[in-house]
Amino acid sequence: MIALQDFEKKLTKVRGSLERRLSHSYLQQFVASPPIDEDKLVLLYSFLDSLGMEEVRTETYTITAMLLQIALDTHELVRENTPGEGDDDRKVRQLTVLAGVYYSGLYYKLLAETEEIKLIDMLAAGVRTINDKKILVYRQEAKTIEVLMESLKEIEGSLICKVADFCEVSTWKDLVIESLFVKRLLREEKQFIETGASIVFDSLRKLSLLNSDQSLQHVTKEQDKHLFEICERYREFSINKIIETRKKLTGINHVLSQWLETLLGEHQSMVNIFAEEG
Repeated sequence: MIALQDFEKKLTKVRGSLERRLSHSYLQQFVASPPIDEDKLVLLYSFLDSLGMEEVRTETYTITAMLLQIALDTHELVRENTPGEGDDDRKVRQLTVLAGVYYSGLYYKLLAETEEIKLIDMLAAGVRTINDKKILVYRQEAKTIEVLMESLKEIEGSLICKVADFCEVSTWKDLVIESLFVKRLLREEKQFIETGASIVFDSLRKLSLLNSDQSLQHVTKEQDKHLFEICERYREFSINKIIETRKKLTGINHVLSQWLETLLGEHQSMVNIFAEEG
């Protein structure tokens, strides 16, 4: 119990430090404070904390990588210029771009102050990978389903894996990559169920009809069901890798253990939904 409380206390401290850095009085008048990806925060801090390095280094590496992740997430919120948009809309769009630049600047400043130049270079390489894979996914340029899914894995896990590479620790990478991939697939599936569209399912629909004259506007329910079956197969494979990797890792704290149990539960819930629909 003491160890659990100690980890939660440290995690809360890091989250608070991150929130303070994200606070900017002028930006907050027009742009909502960016959400912190709690999944990535728990995974990243758990991995670094398990290495037994100085707490200040653990905090620095966590905060800097999360600032960069938030900068990437913020840039995704930028809407394209639309004809007839008002001055207020244009201002919000421009400030959202500036907010992303501001968060990136905080990341560079913090790492430069600690003279971690190698980590800056490695994270920059991670950003390039993420941006390249986003083009494949968001512009529906992936040529196969396998390329689409592998691109999703890199989008979700590249930054944390670059930190792992910097720390010369590879044992956690499978857990990070596969668990964040499962999380992303579950979000895409839920969004598709609720709205009838999602980035991943739009790409899957296109790929499934590559050799067909059928229009995307006339996809049948049976064909959409097949797309869910594809996602379930990929999730199942990743879940098995998570379970196997988890057995091999030492230093998995109680918070991360609970997070993984929740993830397994979310996966099973999605499996049950489609089993019941038959």
